[in-house]
Amino acid sequence: MAGIVVVFDFDKTIIGLDSDNWVIDELGATDLFNRLLPTMPWNSLMDRMMKELHDQRKTIDDIEQVLKRVPVIPRVVPAIKAAHASGCDLRIVSDANVFYIETILKHLGIHDCFTEINTNPGYVDEQGKLRILPYHDVHHGCSFNTCPPNMCKGLVIERIQASLAKEDRKKRIIYLGDGAGDFCPSLKLKEQDFVMPRKDFPVWKLINDNRNLIRAEIHGWSDGEEQQHILLQIIKAITIEENQFLSDESKFQTTIPINAVHEAMPKALPLPVPY
Repeated sequence: MAGIVVVFDFDKTIIGLDSDNWVIDELGATDLFNRLLPTMPWNSLMDRMMKELHDQRKTIDDIEQVLKRVPVIPRVVPAIKAAHASGCDLRIVSDANVFYIETILKHLGIHDCFTEINTNPGYVDEQGKLRILPYHDVHHGCSFNTCPPNMCKGLVIERIQASLAKEDRKKRIIYLGDGAGDFCPSLKLKEQDFVMPRKDFPVWKLINDNRNLIRAEIHGWSDGEEQQHILLQIIKAITIEENQFLSDESKFQTTIPINAVHEAMPKALPLPVPY
């Protein structure tokens, strides 16, 4: 199994737009949303909007049906399936919420491709209302103003890196994203890793303006076809490199420093309960 962890953002990286806005617009609450937007942080606003929708007698089924028709970036689903089939450990780090993400992934038939979903918690309360909570405490400690108060993706990547460091075999991370919030995790990646920012989106500009701070190899993408091609080419190149090392190791029975190789990954971690 390839020693590769592929980390996807969700909105505008897997689906073609922002899932929060999609639900609000499709359920006819745009005007109210725009009035409330200047008054509270985004994450708190989305929780408030779920209450407003519930008061308007919009049901959880109404929300699910809207999510099931969300536009998906073409070629992303086949890319995810191919990366999973190649043995990669796929994860999500998103500032959406778990109810939206899981509903969409299950509808697309790719939920089981992911071993971990890191996002804002969401649950249906006893009144049948969707509640959306922050992933991090507002004092998450990150100093980058590109990170929203409810979630620092850089801290999530550091936690993933720490968990990988406890394992015996070295992993390489491929990170895909589009938004300003994807800049902080890009800074956490190491020389052997890869970052795939979406061209002409906020993270693309931030990375290009701060290339001296990025240690990972940068591969921009514009659309789903380009994302699929680049992602699978990187996975293929790493796999060939790993297989070559394993072949050389078997042939010569030599001891090689761990920082010179990229060995195979153990069985993927179980998907944790995100609530």
